Amino acid sequence: MVWAKHDRFSDGWLPLWQHMEDSAAVAGLLWDRWLPAAVRRVVAEPFAGDEVDARRLVVWLAGIHDVGKATPAFACQVDGLADAMRAAGLEMPYQRQMGADRRMAPHGLAGQLLLQEWLEERCGWPGRSTAQFAVVIGGHHGVPPEPAQVTDLDAHPELLRTPGASQALWRQVQEELLEACADEFGVYRRLGEWQRISLPQPVQVVVSAVVIVADWIASNPDLFPYLPQEQDRTGAERATAAWHALGLPEPWRPGAPQGSAAELITARFELPKGAVVRPVQEAAVRVAREMPEPGLLIVEAPMGEGKTEAALAAAEVLAARAGAGGVFFALPTMATSNAMFPRLLKWLDYLPAHEGEQLSVLLAHSKAALNDDFAEVKFGARVASVDVDSDGQVPPPGAEQRAAPAELVAHQWLSGRKKGMLASFVVGTVDQLLFAGLKSRHLALRHLALAGKVVVIDEAHAYDTYMNTYLDRVLGWLGAYRVPVVVLSATLPAERRRELAEAYAGVPGGSEAFTPVGQASGYPLLTAVCPGHSPLLEEPAASGRRSPVQVEELEDDLAVLAGRLEAELTGGGCVLVVRNTVKRVLETAKVLRHRFGSDAVTVAHARFLDVDRAAKDKDLLTRFGPQATLGNGRPTRHIVVASQVAEQSLDVDFDLLVTDLAPVDLLLQRMGRLHRHPRDDRPGRLQDPRCWVTGVDWTAAPPEPVRGSQMVYGRHALLRSLAVLRPHLAKAGPEVQLPQDISPLVQQAYGAHAVGPDEWAETMTQAQLAHERVRAQKARAADVFRIGAAGRAGRAILGWLRGGAGDADDTRAGRAQVRDSPESLEVVVVERLADGSLSTVSWAGGGRGGLALPTDAVPVPRAAQAAMACSLRLPPDLASPYVIDRVIAELEQFCIPAWQAKDSSWLAGELILPLGSDCQTRLAGFRLQYSPDDGLEVSREQ
Repeated sequence: MVWAKHDRFSDGWLPLWQHMEDSAAVAGLLWDRWLPAAVRRVVAEPFAGDEVDARRLVVWLAGIHDVGKATPAFACQVDGLADAMRAAGLEMPYQRQMGADRRMAPHGLAGQLLLQEWLEERCGWPGRSTAQFAVVIGGHHGVPPEPAQVTDLDAHPELLRTPGASQALWRQVQEELLEACADEFGVYRRLGEWQRISLPQPVQVVVSAVVIVADWIASNPDLFPYLPQEQDRTGAERATAAWHALGLPEPWRPGAPQGSAAELITARFELPKGAVVRPVQEAAVRVAREMPEPGLLIVEAPMGEGKTEAALAAAEVLAARAGAGGVFFALPTMATSNAMFPRLLKWLDYLPAHEGEQLSVLLAHSKAALNDDFAEVKFGARVASVDVDSDGQVPPPGAEQRAAPAELVAHQWLSGRKKGMLASFVVGTVDQLLFAGLKSRHLALRHLALAGKVVVIDEAHAYDTYMNTYLDRVLGWLGAYRVPVVVLSATLPAERRRELAEAYAGVPGGSEAFTPVGQASGYPLLTAVCPGHSPLLEEPAASGRRSPVQVEELEDDLAVLAGRLEAELTGGGCVLVVRNTVKRVLETAKVLRHRFGSDAVTVAHARFLDVDRAAKDKDLLTRFGPQATLGNGRPTRHIVVASQVAEQSLDVDFDLLVTDLAPVDLLLQRMGRLHRHPRDDRPGRLQDPRCWVTGVDWTAAPPEPVRGSQMVYGRHALLRSLAVLRPHLAKAGPEVQLPQDISPLVQQAYGAHAVGPDEWAETMTQAQLAHERVRAQKARAADVFRIGAAGRAGRAILGWLRGGAGDADDTRAGRAQVRDSPESLEVVVVERLADGSLSTVSWAGGGRGGLALPTDAVPVPRAAQAAMACSLRLPPDLASPYVIDRVIAELEQFCIPAWQAKDSSWLAGELILPLGSDCQTRLAGFRLQYSPDDGLEVSREQ
């Protein structure tokens, strides 16, 4: 009569023994059909590699995870079911009589204490050995208990068993459940030996995650019906039917790719005509095959050397060696993630596949649902999610699935906020990786998701001190899980290379064995790290590409810039002007349009509506991408004025580059957009690549970067960049040789030794001290919510998430936990028509424009999704501490109650910004004006 589940609407219920049987059956199916081999090996390691014993452990703990429901503190919650238990002799107070004390005994914690007691008293275990197993029970709702909670409940035994005549019966019921499960799941005979095992903390974490997944599935009444709806089926029949209905895609099971590295790469990728496999690509595959065991592979190579293809080819090799069941590709931004997603899909199309194989895929960031490529990967089986925190979205029925050699399915059960990373192949922002280092609820699920994959981290140089603090801790856990990791960078400082290697290997900073990693100066360079082995270094040959770039100073005067460009573009040409702030982008564009005409100047920055930003990126690729030629998309004369969005994700090619001073690695990235593709149609004056550096008062000593650039990058990094570029900026100075000079310039700029002339020394020392103070402050701030390193084997993960940050997700608040970026607000921009009604903005392309948005009902899904595609991030001026509360208060005046309904999954909870027909509005003392050409402009009201 002990109950586990109750539906207050139908009054259906489920006995505890049935839910225990269901959960154990699901855990067994997860182990047999869903967990990658790599995860099974991690769990089996403390059992001397015996996967049979490891499976027993997982099934047993899943089976007994809810034993804490056989307590008065839990059972009293439903009067009718509690009365039936009372009638059977299990006395308990009514819920109102228990009062607040009942909260001291959540059923997970109660189950942990019952299991520890049983192992000690009935199985003869020493007390110190029990918590490492029982904590899985205590943490199955997402947060392992803290030691103080255990102590508090220990002091209130009446919450576990009602004192008096029924106390013995409560104990008997609890022990019978535990003994029956130990016998049924084959662990009784093993417990004597298991008491001598020390479970590593990574094993405790992933077993906890498997138990959570099994519980979620077994708790879904659509899959496991409650009484009295349940038919007369055996437990095995019940589990088989549920698993079939769930339709969970099995993991990728790669075989070791055969043939040479060149054969592998040409078989997996559509190489351009005449292209050959680069030496760094061949070396990456060879090192992935030959390193002592799968581990960390750092690939440093110039832009355009095919690092992405090298990473995916190496990932396939490493996955086969490690038994990984998927790949997670982490990138710095949503834009770079969106650009990578179709490339990953194309790679998956070329992977060998078994008959009928399905591969689950996910684009993991907050705007993924608006991505056309992800929308084309149709959803699989339609099953209601058991995650109570899910967004409730259900894909349209009857949608055709994308045809591919291995059917790619964005499986709905894997699309929830907490479960999405469990899909086999995931492309997403690096935040999704950093969240694995954040103390947050259900963190174990994120660790399970990563433990079964190969992780690729792109643009590793792009992360600041705050993010790197999280990244290093996550790498330590990945190393403990033996997760293969591939790190990519064109401009990685040597000291950062060493930090990444030491973090993965789990050794203290400054370890002597890693000195060669920090001293290596080759380029391209591969670094391979396997825990327990000395790091390996290899310098593959350069590809032979050579592009000398003439670098020169340019006065920071818009009239001077316009005059110089007019002289250079007499015979035509395409110019990229990169500014470090949106304000400078718009000021520059205004002057250049006046000189060259509006049609000759395009603006690109991050302050556009999502739909306009996507259209602008597509237009830039059409006009300046690898396929564009004069007469076939590429204009005769044009100027693109852009912010940092031009540094990454877009494969565009310009004849001349003008750039604000930036840290040297970012300057080199910008130079990578200069003469990027071979062309026969470059104007005569622009046959040789040239880069003008501006945004600096060149008359000062040392030269002084403009204030906006200092606010973005800090004075220290900018002065170091100036110092190492000084010889090249001098009149008749040497050209910057790409790619040969990339590594030397980066290592000089980020090295510990002094650079620049003696007369700069005092200013640069002051800037360095300020920089170090900021770095230390960021590291301390990041450490507040960062999980600890994996502790010694046998120590229970009690208190693992103490003082945590709650739930972690890819929302503005979630990203703020792992990024040290200024506060920002995102709004959905809509158009207010003359009659006062609302619609999506009229100019939105793709059929999204001018769709009605009723205020007395939830908009139809097509209109709501179109509105979300018109989201916009407000600039820092509107999110500063002194104004943000006023901004939010004014935006909340536009809150539309009808849009806050449960079935309004797109717009519920969003801040709405209505624009008039003139595309203007006022907000918190600012005037906002928007145009599809220039994006959002903000000015203070007079």
